[in-house]
Amino acid sequence: MTKPLLGVVKNGREVLSNIINSQINIHEKFGGVVPEIASRKHIEAISIVVKEALDKANVTFDDIDGIACTYGPGLVGALLVGVRIC
Repeated sequence: MTKPLLGVVKNGREVLSNIINSQINIHEKFGGVVPEIASRKHIEAISIVVKEALDKANVTFDDIDGIACTYGPGLVGALLVGVRIC
């Protein structure tokens, strides 16, 4: 199932936060992932997931030195959400 996730890592070793926003309950009623819905839900969730991860890690964007994202494999629309913030 599709789920936007974001983590904040310090010095490549210490995980300060790891936030997952599951879409399982949304797609269950369709019997599988619906790409258009997954993409739309990623767009809706990404700001919330980013804010929650930064808050939990007690950092701001100014404290971040680098950003990484997945670009495949996966649903193109959902992946574009992650690429957009990178």
